Amino acid sequence: MSQRPQKKIDELLEIMARLRSRDGCPWDQEQTFKSIAPYTIEEAYEVADAIERGNSEDLCDELGDLLLQVVFHARMAEEGGLFAFGDVVAAICDKLTRRHPHVFGNEFVASSAEQSQAWEEHKQRERETSATTSVLDGVPVGLPALTRAAKVGKRAASVGFDWPDWRGARAKIDEELVELKAVERTPERAAELHAELGDVLLAVVNLARHLGVDAEAALRASNSRFEGRFRHLEDRVRASGRALRDVSAPEFDILWNEAKTAAKRD
Repeated sequence: MSQRPQKKIDELLEIMARLRSRDGCPWDQEQTFKSIAPYTIEEAYEVADAIERGNSEDLCDELGDLLLQVVFHARMAEEGGLFAFGDVVAAICDKLTRRHPHVFGNEFVASSAEQSQAWEEHKQRERETSATTSVLDGVPVGLPALTRAAKVGKRAASVGFDWPDWRGARAKIDEELVELKAVERTPERAAELHAELGDVLLAVVNLARHLGVDAEAALRASNSRFEGRFRHLEDRVRASGRALRDVSAPEFDILWNEAKTAAKRD
């Protein structure tokens, strides 16, 4: 076990304060909430990547990078008289105890499914007592589009705006595909094509939500499978002494199916 967490957190806070000080690092001094935000998002993705790869050493390192982002934002906020790192910690401690009354209070929850439902109900009550004007308020615009679509759909469903089951969501995909097919592929209708294709993607996300599938994770997994199969295809073409541009469409189909078979075998 390493040194006591509080000592290391204090050290990290001191390092960040030094970096932002007049005698610190010019780059760190110039940063703002807005300029740092993309790095925060990137670090969260790198944490997810380390988890996906099952690499605990990388995960530890990436979690440190993500923690640095929290400390960086908190330091800039403290400099602006907004809040400090301690306020961030206090806020999340309060939220966790408030949303777990079955642990820190007198409520009873029998399963993780019941807890998930209770968590959403607590969040809904908090939104109703806040200054929000829409059930969709508070869904971050900066989320990946698939993730945000799922959250927006879930919020709308919480007030009854949804299909009774997955069949309605599936039928919506067919409906949107018909509308997409009806759009002429011309420069003049590019914006309409863009909108209709977006509606198809949104419908797919809603189906995933009804089926209990994380659309973002499902697409990441598909990307990974595609990459693995395509690399296999490249290796086979390279082994034959040819370039990809020399391969015909029928050959690509054969090599692709071979790659799929190899992946299943592995």
